[in-house]
Amino acid sequence: MVFGTRPEAIKMAPLVKAFLKQDGVFETRVCITAQHREMLDQVLEFFDITPDYDLDLMKPNQNLYSLTADIITELKPVLEDFKPDFVYVHGDTTTTMAASIAAFYCGAKICHVEAGLRTFNMRSPFPEEMNRSVTGVVTNHHFAPTMRSKENLIKENNNEKNILVTGNTVIDALLFSVNKIGNNYSDAEISELMKILDPNQKIILVTGHRRENHGQGFINICEALKSIALQHPECQIIYPVHLNPNVQKPVYKLLADLENVKLIKPLSYPAFVWLMEKAYLIITDSGGVQEEAPSLGKPVLVMRDTTERPEAVEAGTVLLVGTDVYKIINETNKLLSDVSSYESMSKLHNPYGDGKASDRIVEYIKQL
Repeated sequence: MVFGTRPEAIKMAPLVKAFLKQDGVFETRVCITAQHREMLDQVLEFFDITPDYDLDLMKPNQNLYSLTADIITELKPVLEDFKPDFVYVHGDTTTTMAASIAAFYCGAKICHVEAGLRTFNMRSPFPEEMNRSVTGVVTNHHFAPTMRSKENLIKENNNEKNILVTGNTVIDALLFSVNKIGNNYSDAEISELMKILDPNQKIILVTGHRRENHGQGFINICEALKSIALQHPECQIIYPVHLNPNVQKPVYKLLADLENVKLIKPLSYPAFVWLMEKAYLIITDSGGVQEEAPSLGKPVLVMRDTTERPEAVEAGTVLLVGTDVYKIINETNKLLSDVSSYESMSKLHNPYGDGKASDRIVEYIKQL
């Protein structure tokens, strides 16, 4: 199992746990690239996973050129040491793409979890669309979260017998986490959040980090959030601000002085799950949140022009608003003022799974 970012760790954690239970059937090892460091370590600690290999590749101001080269080069001795039959990668990160190439070079079978997502635009999202497309080319076993993803893979001439529709492992992780947090789980960040949340206000949770929104896109997002905050003093906007300076600069410049906007540091995964549960609605450019929020009954406005997750849009739990100031404001106003609009989006219908994706993947490999 190879992963390197927080979202990958969250979505791979239940699969790691499921395979580790199969001791005697499989020998399972975990390799992290640490493409993200601190945020990745938080997830590993929460899910009680200790990596067997830690490449520790994160550097200040790292770029896609050096990161891709470093992952491929540093994985070589790991693959030569363990000689895996199967290498599992997840989704669409640079770690995923580079690790799949390294696994291909060493002759292992490549298993792609969350396979088949497509926008059909190589520049949106960048570089994720390229990463997952390249990974798909060398993959031997595709674990697609939905039928739409499977259809995408078949259109790319992948053999149907090598594709399994599993649901998304992020739902496995979410349900595990909600249960763990609800059973007297002690967390300092959750305690701090309880101090700043106003129980008399509706909570709007905001996240944003996408590279394609840097620049004018984030200025537009912040202008929209400022207008929403001023129009709705009965609401409290909670925004865990990504550490990237391209995000921090416009966010703090435009939103820091608003009384009902709380700009906080990025949250650990359990604290974020807890906050999602408390939120009235979510405004985000995250892919994972689009999958998780419907299981919690939370409407999602997605600040992107395209999405590789159209199922939630079709189900009505997610709405694309891009970085259009007026669209973000208008759709938020509608959800805050129109009960029927809110209820139609918040119905508990999740097209991304039932929490059993990891079990399906393990069983598939056992049968294989």
